[in-house]
Amino acid sequence: MEYNHLEIEKKWQKHWYENKRFAAVDFGEKPKYYNLVEFPYPSGAGMHVGHIRAFSSLEIVSRKRRMEGYNVLFPIGFDAFGLPTENYAIKTGIHPRIVTDTNIKTYTNQLKMAGYSFDFDRVVDTTDSEYYKWTQWIFVQLFKKGMAFRDRTFVNYCPSCKVVLSNEDSQGGKCDRCDTHVIQKEKDVWFLKITEHSERLLRGLKKLDTLPRIKIETENWIGKSTGAHVDFKIKNTDEVMKVYTTRPDTLFGSTFMVIAPEHEILVRQHDKINNMKDIHEYQDKALLKTEFERVELAKDKTGVKIDGLVAINPVNNKEIPIFVADYVMIGYGTGAIMAVPGHDARDYEFAKKFGCEIIEVIAGGDISKEAYLNTETGILVNSGMLNELSVHDAKIKIIEFLEEKNIGKKHTNYKMKDWAFNRQRYWGEPIPVIHCEDCGMVHVPEKDLPVMLPVVEDFAPGDDGQSPLANIPEFVNTTCPECGKPAKRETDTMPQWAGSSWYFLRYTDPKNNEEFASMDKLKYWMQVDWYNGGMEHVTRHVIYSRFWHQFLFDIGVVPTEEPYLKRTVQGLILGEDGDKMSKSKGNVVNPDSIIEQYGADTLRLYILFIGDYEQSTPWNDNGVKGARRFLEKLIRLEEKVTDKENDSYQVLLHKTIKAVDEDIENVKFNTAIAKLMTLVNDLGKAEYINKSDFETLLKLTNPFAPHITEELWEKLGHTEDMVYSSWPKYDESKLVESTIEMVVSINGKVRDKITVNIDTSKEDIIELAKSREKIKDLIKGKEIRKIIVVPKKIVNIVV
Repeated sequence: MEYNHLEIEKKWQKHWYENKRFAAVDFGEKPKYYNLVEFPYPSGAGMHVGHIRAFSSLEIVSRKRRMEGYNVLFPIGFDAFGLPTENYAIKTGIHPRIVTDTNIKTYTNQLKMAGYSFDFDRVVDTTDSEYYKWTQWIFVQLFKKGMAFRDRTFVNYCPSCKVVLSNEDSQGGKCDRCDTHVIQKEKDVWFLKITEHSERLLRGLKKLDTLPRIKIETENWIGKSTGAHVDFKIKNTDEVMKVYTTRPDTLFGSTFMVIAPEHEILVRQHDKINNMKDIHEYQDKALLKTEFERVELAKDKTGVKIDGLVAINPVNNKEIPIFVADYVMIGYGTGAIMAVPGHDARDYEFAKKFGCEIIEVIAGGDISKEAYLNTETGILVNSGMLNELSVHDAKIKIIEFLEEKNIGKKHTNYKMKDWAFNRQRYWGEPIPVIHCEDCGMVHVPEKDLPVMLPVVEDFAPGDDGQSPLANIPEFVNTTCPECGKPAKRETDTMPQWAGSSWYFLRYTDPKNNEEFASMDKLKYWMQVDWYNGGMEHVTRHVIYSRFWHQFLFDIGVVPTEEPYLKRTVQGLILGEDGDKMSKSKGNVVNPDSIIEQYGADTLRLYILFIGDYEQSTPWNDNGVKGARRFLEKLIRLEEKVTDKENDSYQVLLHKTIKAVDEDIENVKFNTAIAKLMTLVNDLGKAEYINKSDFETLLKLTNPFAPHITEELWEKLGHTEDMVYSSWPKYDESKLVESTIEMVVSINGKVRDKITVNIDTSKEDIIELAKSREKIKDLIKGKEIRKIIVVPKKIVNIVV
């Protein structure tokens, strides 16, 4: 058979998609299985091989599940709002709507060229008003419950994109989109109260079937800690400075306090502070630093001692100085810390620089040289009532003391901050809020949703930090839905994460105009059984979407508290040079060219054979050729197919069925393919192949290479395609060889081989060896002194 991959692949893609072979059936009689991949951002460059790798894992699982008898929901959509499209539109003058539609068409064609078994009738597009109507509806519910609020605060701001960024979008102090250094800017910001779900997000994580490193990253991002709030009075004022500490047992070692440059006490006590000029200058410098730069441990310690205010240590009543320093963030804890330089490296450096007292309160180190940090265990010293107690007992006693004296309280804290939820850009969902001078902030009534994104010609953000929507009077000017007076629309838009925080719900009922999804369909399809995506989204999208889902569960519109049962991740495909693929480096591999030259089946096989799925691995063109050769070997086997039984390869066949099944479930696609290659090589040596056995091989290979296996299946005489054929089952009895080959040697030299049943007795093995013509000739006329039988290996005749 000639392997014309382009002709064969187009033939089967036409058959699958025209006949809707991958359509999920609502309320189907088969057991349901919901596989979810992170829907792509449709960029102008089209898909790259990284997308192919990301989607291929659950493509394999989905095809396997259909063959196992499941009603599979395997949908796809497009997360299409966001900065790249808007920036491209600003640069070219082409409207983002046109850019997005063009890109989605390109992506859809590429997905079909790869033969993916997505249900294309359920495609969602976050920029479609029928979709973002429900994104806005969810925001309204958050607003009504007090979970969406507006506040003036210092935020991460990208001066290049002219947009507010959440911490998740500016990790490392740089904009996630353009890599520009982020600055701190005071703005009116919309927040979602994700912090109210901190504990639930941690609790739900225990039920998620996922990698330990995913759980650790999530736990670290949420940053739960237990300790105490402690009240420090400010001398000669009514002020009480509250600090949060995980180590209240070290209170006797607190010799100074540090507050954030933005702390409000600097305003309230302005008249008592004698060096406000120095503090103002320091505040101005702090504004130029990103949060990442401010909290960086290795940076030089800077600060200003407040002249005019001193604090009182509540456990020993000592007066201690207060410093303003930028390494304390106003949004973390209370914006103030108690410094214990004897046991904290940063506090130690600060104390040395500014001449503060350093007291040892946990024995074991030499604080004249450095801070003693090994303090999880140890004995308290220089600590009054806590002396000679263990760290564990000291923590208990000091909290009891603080609560008894009403100067502190046990407290659990979380590092995660509320989610900054607005952007001053055009290409996003309009926030459905109206500002009325009399009624304040009022949500747009649900019946008036969606608030449509107006079509404009100028979508560039303003230098004043305002959204382009602010310059459209017909959009801005409206009436208050409560009092009917003139009012103004909110002009900020939602971040890209909004639409991706609930898309998996819309897939269950994508055409519903009355609600975001019917409860009956949600009850049938949810939870997502298996979700795969990038490791980079573990601390962003996965946390955000779980938060939204928990909120929707609380208001009774989804049937489960958690959206996902299982989460896996794929590693990156690197360039051949070992670097991350990027256009600037010229190492990006276009899947279209691979499909054109070698075929979609070859690409699908290679992308999963290249290495461990969960690890990053470099691209290699020679490996692509190897995958193609495997398919050509598979095709040649068809010439050997017959109706005759062949027992010679049965053990390997059934071992392969078992191993491939297990490897797919364990995300070990590379080893599954390796075992298929071994089986194909072995069958290539067989004199003939039983038709049923060849069909089994095709079924095992089908999820990886569906086009060529469908073609060979059809050549065997089948009139139904393979999509719902039955997945092979191994026979336990055939996993062990029934016969073995043993060597026959004379005086230690190999002379012959015999094949015996696995349960043949020692006596019968000896008789069989002696009866062989070759052996008879060699022992004729000689005395047999002894015969040694090594079970399953050798018969040695000593003459």
